[in-house]
Amino acid sequence: MQTTIDELLRRAVEATASDIHLKVGSPPAIRIDGELMRMQNLPPLTPSDTEAYAQSIFTQKAAQTFKERGEADFAYGRADLGRFRVSVYRQRGSVSLVLRRVVAGVPPLERLGLPPVVVKLTTESKGLLLVTGPSGSGRSTTIASIIEHINASRPVSILTVEDPIETLFPDKVAVITQREVGVDVASAAEGVRRATRQDADVIMVSEISDVDTAAAAISAAETGHLLIAAMPTADPGDTVERLIGFFPPETQPTVRSQVAGLLRAVISQRLLEVADGTGRVLATEILIGTTRTQERILEGASRDAIVELIKDSEYFGMQTFDSSLLTLVKQRRVSVATALNHVRNAHEFRARAIEAGIDA
Repeated sequence: MQTTIDELLRRAVEATASDIHLKVGSPPAIRIDGELMRMQNLPPLTPSDTEAYAQSIFTQKAAQTFKERGEADFAYGRADLGRFRVSVYRQRGSVSLVLRRVVAGVPPLERLGLPPVVVKLTTESKGLLLVTGPSGSGRSTTIASIIEHINASRPVSILTVEDPIETLFPDKVAVITQREVGVDVASAAEGVRRATRQDADVIMVSEISDVDTAAAAISAAETGHLLIAAMPTADPGDTVERLIGFFPPETQPTVRSQVAGLLRAVISQRLLEVADGTGRVLATEILIGTTRTQERILEGASRDAIVELIKDSEYFGMQTFDSSLLTLVKQRRVSVATALNHVRNAHEFRARAIEAGIDA
């Protein structure tokens, strides 16, 4: 293969791609506005091609991790190309790579399409603020924008624990320390625990994915820190149960009580295709930590009950996915067909759309 990894990345950047996939037996593929397509005039990759690509960008830590586990996640950057989040793994005996582009700069919260209540949440001094959604839903961008908003508006100490570091934050009004798992600290849980002893006011962890990190996050929030984290969960109800579910059954009642008292908000996200096909737009579901929310969590309310709570609490800034989608349809930013693929109650959604004068 004569094309270098940097040449492939340059083509991807020029095509405004978000991701590039390198897999044996297929030509390189890029994702543009959510759609995968093959890069033109490139042959299928061989095992030696993908192996060479991985070796050319491995960090020392990533190379060791890949040797031990058969997969590794790390960051790769070039001044003329930008930064990429890299995942290298073995499949069917060969090496595959997925590189996600990290766009330079952090967009303001107001430009992401998030409700105004999210800006208010950045003023919280303690508790849990969780941003959730599937891979590719913009969780990292939302969290980066929240951190940057706090950085520009509050004289606090912010410490991030990331795997890997994706966005570099220069100090503004705040002071920011960024630590990378496997480089600066052994694990995400250890990074959060140490942050509580390093005069941090705000702690960001890139993902809560195990019981140790969940326990460290809850402990940090309990001791007076604002803990901001991502989770790969579908909606607020799923998020609460997943967080509590990390723990053994015998400790879950205590954890449920802690989460009920500490939760400030869950922001759940999805990215949908814009009606004219020119990009993607954000749909959100937001659960705010009110007294009623605390009661529902303590009683172990179902996901449907959490949705009903959100529907009845718009006054507090809450909104369901269905409500967010209806707004996007009214604005002609999302088609009815696209929205119907994501709503919970299609019949109710159609009725509300027709009531708003939209052909559904």
